[in-house]
Amino acid sequence: MSLQHHRVALEQLVIRNGAQALLGPLDLSVAPGECVGLVGESGSGKSLTALTLLGLLPSNLQAQGRLTLAGQPLDLFSTAHRELRGRVLAWIPQDPLASLHPLRTVGSQLLEILQVHEGQADRRRALQLLERVQLPDPPQALRKVPHQFSGGQRQRIAIAMALAARPKILIADEPTSALDARIARDILDLLDTLRREDGLGMLLISHDLPLVGQYAQRVVVLQKGHVVEQGDTRAVFANPQQDYTRELLAADQLPPLAAPLDDAPVVLQASGLRVQYPGATQPVLHDVGLELRRGEGLALVGESGSGKSTLGRALLKLLPGQTFGAVRFEGRDLLQMSSAELRRERRQLGIVFQDPYASLNPRMRVRDLIAEPLRIHQPKAPVDATVSELLVSVGLDPAMASRYSHQFSGGQRQRIAIARALATDPAVLICDEAVSALDAHHRAGILELLSRLKSERGLALLFITHDLAAAAAVAERIAVMERGHLVEVGATADVLRSPQHPHTQALLAARPDHAA
Repeated sequence: MSLQHHRVALEQLVIRNGAQALLGPLDLSVAPGECVGLVGESGSGKSLTALTLLGLLPSNLQAQGRLTLAGQPLDLFSTAHRELRGRVLAWIPQDPLASLHPLRTVGSQLLEILQVHEGQADRRRALQLLERVQLPDPPQALRKVPHQFSGGQRQRIAIAMALAARPKILIADEPTSALDARIARDILDLLDTLRREDGLGMLLISHDLPLVGQYAQRVVVLQKGHVVEQGDTRAVFANPQQDYTRELLAADQLPPLAAPLDDAPVVLQASGLRVQYPGATQPVLHDVGLELRRGEGLALVGESGSGKSTLGRALLKLLPGQTFGAVRFEGRDLLQMSSAELRRERRQLGIVFQDPYASLNPRMRVRDLIAEPLRIHQPKAPVDATVSELLVSVGLDPAMASRYSHQFSGGQRQRIAIARALATDPAVLICDEAVSALDAHHRAGILELLSRLKSERGLALLFITHDLAAAAAVAERIAVMERGHLVEVGATADVLRSPQHPHTQALLAARPDHAA
């Protein structure tokens, strides 16, 4: 049978929630051997399209349209449609850690898939799959559980599981959103190799337009459930016809670079900082020193596992391991403070985490989420007035205070998390990959917000990221980490235009252009 006999297409797909139209009408096809990019901001309908293809649309939504395989129609969500899963259509998730069973070995999970689809739990085939996705030491990997792997390695395991039933089409749903540039490129290179060698088709769902431009032959641009532009990727990216497409492309460009604030007073200073976890033979941070000035943005960049998040938490004394050296906040060493002293100082130190879905309590209203730090550190503060002011400052309507976090988009949730971090009017704000899970449009909005708040409030901002474009948007200086060492520190313009260290040069080289 020709590979074209496995072309999968959705025709005139419309998805509704009661009377509300969420998506469509949408025409989309993917054939083995081609990569189709599906791009758009959060809420545009990308994931609804993937769920419909897989026959996994939530039961409260209604879908109309045609699904065809090799030109032959199949009833949506019928038995014949469900039977496409695994053998024709396979899914690669955004977050493999969430989709893998945390208490079962990789081997048991992979062998279970082989048992279901091939009738036998063939260990030799399991090893071949892990070898195919270039996972180090496959025999040992089969015996490990998911948390023992890095993010990039877990994504390779997810790809191996998707390949287990020998599918013809892979649906890759934001497969690199939480990965740094080099590892993201490694994963997409792997998928592209599979596409070319095995004739696999791929629907690449992503908000990372440079990556889509690098790997997809065709692109479909969604906005609020409607297709606004589609065609050959190179042609669309080189000459976009719609304002929305131009806006998405512009959001991924390096912005104008700001000059360092050399005369501003130092607020936070680390010297000789070393961190070693209990039982570890080597430190995870080696003799790190840096300083952060009032009103300044310092971007801390590096690959996954380089020590960026460890350094951010060490500065706030939030680590379970042993921390050596000194961290001086306005001249006072945080590492030498008692618990009571540190508690008083922490109101001056705010933090925003990567995933607002996880960092915001789903059972608390927005008013209570933002007010919680006030009640802890400033119990006499006027809560309602302060919450309203904070919501306005992050670009949200104060009337939203009565809602729960699940009623907001990802970008709005991150604004709520920022408002909460600002509740006690801190002098230092640490943002740990605060925009990595957001699409280009929402990412640009959060970066603009952080830049404005930094300027208006005189915040000293430590911005931890693997996104160099995001670093350039908010930081006057960049510090580059590799394996627990600071290998380069300098003005953003100097580091990006003339990197001195080989690792910095490699990070810049890994950032793809828009060209296909």
